[in-house]
Amino acid sequence: MRSVVMIPARYKSSRYPGKPLVPLLGKPMILWVAELSARALGKENVYVATEDKRIFDVVESAGFQAVITSDDALTGTDRLAQASNQVKSDIYINVQGDETLVDPLDILKVRDVKLQHMDEVINGFSWVSDQEDPNSVNIPKVITNESDELVYMSRVALPGFKDSKCKPKRYKKQVCIYAFTREELVAFQDFGRKSELEHSEDIEILRFLELGKTIRMVETKPGSLAVDVPDDVFQVERALARKNLESHKY
Repeated sequence: MRSVVMIPARYKSSRYPGKPLVPLLGKPMILWVAELSARALGKENVYVATEDKRIFDVVESAGFQAVITSDDALTGTDRLAQASNQVKSDIYINVQGDETLVDPLDILKVRDVKLQHMDEVINGFSWVSDQEDPNSVNIPKVITNESDELVYMSRVALPGFKDSKCKPKRYKKQVCIYAFTREELVAFQDFGRKSELEHSEDIEILRFLELGKTIRMVETKPGSLAVDVPDDVFQVERALARKNLESHKY
């Protein structure tokens, strides 16, 4: 069965226009993600799905494959659904274009769990670190049942508590690696709009709950940091520099 990584990359981001081309340590952000994805599945199985010719040209000039999608995709997952018309695969792994610190082994882990559960949507999670604020609206918090199936995802700190002695010791957060079949992507797009919860939370995977899909959450390595707003760039660059330094020690 063929698996591909598809990286949605929208130039006209409402929170951070031009984000995929923002330089991190001198390299466009989208290329960091393409390179780590290639370490997981091989360069021939990595695609960037974008509505913008500037992103397309940067990706193609670096030797990666890019797919032009329409300008009206509601979310990155809708953009993948469009791109799946041009790229045939059994499994589509969505790696967000701002997740530059994802471990390639976690992409393979999500792929392998999908192979075991082809009728379920797969998504990654890790634990909110001591350096992160669980109350930040830029961090989607994850609630699962004891079988690691998604119950809900929110931008507020969940689960809640009535008494301080019941406060959770730590929180789960979403890591933006997903695995879908084409049928799941088509059903997502055919819903035709954002669901009410998806619209309120601005978390696209919640649409699958309206479709009755089981969403299985897979724990990934800690340390994932996404670039959501310009203020995140310094912290991510520092983490990338530290990671590069550590890799050169071995």
